[in-house]
Amino acid sequence: MNSQQFQNSMLKLIIETSTNLPADVRKQIAAARVKEEMGTRSAIALGTIAENIIMAAESEGPICQDTGMPTFHIHCPVGANQIEMKKGILAAIVEATKLGKLRPNSVDSLTGKNSGDNLGPGTPVIHFEQWEKDYIDVRLILKGGGCENKNIQYSLPCELEGLGKAGRDLDGIRKCILHAVYQAQGQGCSAGFIGVGIGGDRTSGYTLAKEQLFRRVDDVNPNEQLRQLEEYIMENANKLSIGTMGFGGNVSLLGCKIGVMNRLPASFYVSVAYNCWAYRRQGVKINPATGVIEDWIYTGDSVDLGQVQETAVAGDNRQVVLQAPITEEQIRSLKVGDVVVINGAMHTGRDAFHKYMMDHDCPVDLNGGVLYHCGPVMLKDETGKWHVKAAGPTTSSREEPYQADIIKKFGIRAVIGKGGMGAKTLAGLKEHGAVYLNAIGGAAQYYAQCVKDVDGVDFLDEFGIPEAMWHLQVEGFTAIVTMDSHGNSLHADVEQESLKKLSDFKEPVFA
Repeated sequence: MNSQQFQNSMLKLIIETSTNLPADVRKQIAAARVKEEMGTRSAIALGTIAENIIMAAESEGPICQDTGMPTFHIHCPVGANQIEMKKGILAAIVEATKLGKLRPNSVDSLTGKNSGDNLGPGTPVIHFEQWEKDYIDVRLILKGGGCENKNIQYSLPCELEGLGKAGRDLDGIRKCILHAVYQAQGQGCSAGFIGVGIGGDRTSGYTLAKEQLFRRVDDVNPNEQLRQLEEYIMENANKLSIGTMGFGGNVSLLGCKIGVMNRLPASFYVSVAYNCWAYRRQGVKINPATGVIEDWIYTGDSVDLGQVQETAVAGDNRQVVLQAPITEEQIRSLKVGDVVVINGAMHTGRDAFHKYMMDHDCPVDLNGGVLYHCGPVMLKDETGKWHVKAAGPTTSSREEPYQADIIKKFGIRAVIGKGGMGAKTLAGLKEHGAVYLNAIGGAAQYYAQCVKDVDGVDFLDEFGIPEAMWHLQVEGFTAIVTMDSHGNSLHADVEQESLKKLSDFKEPVFA
């Protein structure tokens, strides 16, 4: 094999996977837009998602700033040099990171140090399997941390909130899958896709679940029982009214694929791999002699995503423009459902920042400021100037132990993220006069265009690019108030309502 050509082919695969959603995924998103009533929060979110998909493809920029854990599944003929293929993949990963197509995501689990090039023990993930065909089949999935955190594994029998007892049978499996969609809410960037693995052990069950995500959205399960179960889940999970980003709505799930394997008598696992709407998976057929791409696997006709310029103030939504720094009076005037457009200074802060700031002073004045839960993709030009290449929100729930204290300590007025936060933060917003704004998860190109300048960065050496504190100047940065300073939370309301609807599926369906 031509090693350099194989490396080039892997770089093309990585770039295409990161920047351009395949046709079968686009088709599901386009169909979801039709099902939501114009002007609703979910419709607005889907419009932003559609615009972001188009922007990413046109600019060849990452669809989502969290380019996830690169996971390769490779089938190759007997005799193919797997060592050389792995070297080519690693080199392509490094190059893609330098080009800003991947965010540096490989972090030492003990020290927290970011490797900077996406390489390290266990990263990327590469699975090889031999077969008797005469070509190499390479498939890649980029699954971000937000949806990875919503993966869940059930051990049957068990008791499930809203659904009661789930036994060791098809009906128990049905309940587990519905519960998996419910528990994700908007934190996995719904509407999402799920892969389900029935059986196996703790490890193989999760592997089987993730492997289902390599199936085409429009395929048909050859196992009749699983085909029926997939169709049932697709019909009924969307009755939970979780909606896009957990805003409430008609579409909560875009795809469900289920696989099964044998298990031990003592163990019965149902493993669910949750994937966000930014379903970044692609595959290629490689000539084993030349290393050249001979064909792309997830091909399809061009898909019209629909009109992308839907106004954010349609329906009953009120639009408010705020210039940072923001006053408490301005914040107290906001209520859940308001659309907020922010101009001026904005500062990023993620997990490492929140932990550190509990015991240290902030390098900038955050009084009246805006804190963005974001780990952007950043590139430095030849003059040393930083530029934002992707900048969507990260899941906010990880900051729940710290957020109220950080708001109080530094006088923050607005926190931006995705998926909502909990009771402690809600109480802090009310006490100290702040709001939580939900940006559209995965819309990394849409929000990157709102960043007009990078004023500087702190903690870059200590925390790495995703966790550093970036100081940005933004214009027209739009998000929705989902937790206000009066004790109201859209996330709590949607979760409560979806739990009631989940209980409707308590009775047996499959004998």
